[in-house]
Parts: sequence; C-alpha cells; structure tokens
Amino acid sequence: MIRSLAFNVVGFTWTAFMMVVSLPVLAMPRPWILAPGRVWVRGLMWLLRILVGLDYTVRGRDNLPKGPFIVAAKHQSAWDTLVFPLIFADPAYVLKRELTWVPPFGWYLLRQGAVPIDRRGGAAAMRRMLRGAKRIAEQDRPIIIYPEGTRTPPGESRAYHPGVALLYRELDLPVVPIALNSGRFWARHAFRKHPGTITVDVLPPIQPGLDRRAFMARLHETLEPAAHALLDDG
Repeated sequence: MIRSLAFNVVGFTWTAFMMVVSLPVLAMPRPWILAPGRVWVRGLMWLLRILVGLDYTVRGRDNLPKGPFIVAAKHQSAWDTLVFPLIFADPAYVLKRELTWVPPFGWYLLRQGAVPIDRRGGAAAMRRMLRGAKRIAEQDRPIIIYPEGTRTPPGESRAYHPGVALLYRELDLPVVPIALNSGRFWARHAFRKHPGTITVDVLPPIQPGLDRRAFMARLHETLEPAAHALLDDG
C-alpha cells in the first residue's frame, strides 16, 4: 500500500508537470506531440518499476506487419492505455470521447490524432469513427482499439463491439490481436498495485478478406485463449 501511495503521489506530480511544460508543443506540427507523450509514459513506467516493482515485457514483435494495421487489444487496466506509444512508432487510439473533454489531457489526445467515439451514438458515431480511422491509416500509422470497449478483469471476457469489425472490413488492413495480463497487477478501480512483470503478447495478424462473422470468430478464438494463458505469468 505504501508503494502504491508513493507511486500515485509522485506519478500525479510527474503528470501535472508534463502537462504544463508540454503546452507549447500543442502549437507545433502533430508529430511533435508524441515526443513529450513518450517522455511522460517512460517516466510513469520507471516510477512503477522503482516504486512498485512492476515491470513489463513484450513478446512477438516479429508478428507486426509493415505499413498501417489495426491493433485489437485486451483491456484490463489503466496501464494498457499507456504502454502502446512505447511499443509502436506512432499509434493513434480509438477511445471514448469523454477522455477528450479533460483539459489539457484531452487537447493532447486530439492533437496527436486520437479517434473519439460516442459509445451511445449509434450508426452516426460509427461513421465518424471510420472517417477518423481512415485518416490515420492514410498516415501509415497503427490504430489501437479495445474490442471489449471497457476494462475487463483477467480471466473474463465481454462481447466484442462491432467497431473493430467495421474497421477491419472498411480499411482492408490486417488486425493484430494483443493479449496481456496487466489486470493481475493493476486492477480496475484498485488503488493497490502489485510487483511483478506484465506480459504483452503480440499475436500473428489476421489478414484482410474474412467476412464479419468469420473475422469476429477468429479474433475471439485467437485473443481469449492467449489472454487466459497469461493468467499465471509474471
């Protein structure tokens, strides 16, 4: 508990500092936005390692295709909303629009190219998401989406939202499933963080060409067993 408290206090201070000193970058071209973001995330990961004893490892980097692609990741913790800029060169997130309403954090998200989605907006929201994702794909950037739409405890699974299938079909890009076990160490809504090593498992891509039903079945059959296999890792 003391280690977790130390991380929260120092991590919040570090975050506030980076949010303020990075404000001038908002006026610069978009690629500049990612640099202070990576510094911020690296700082948080260092604090987790030093104060909590929590580290991470990435397996399967050789499965990443060249050019733009879609990442369909399990979502167990706040941790896995942070790490992807350290794994991919220039990622953009599909995320709930409420996150973009928080200044100045939301300003950075929008300038970096995040694709906000209104989860209650129905078909119109899906069309807006698709337009934003097409813009990202045209920039040869990976697109990060969480098919379950919200944090889900380790060992559990929620129905996959249709947005991932829409992106797969309309963008005609490979989908890279990513399993992880971050929730074992930093659970949803939990104050306490546990020492260990989070595993991020990059799985072989699902190539374009499947129909919607076959794609969703393949994604589920690939991602869920891989995530379940990580329950005892770390």
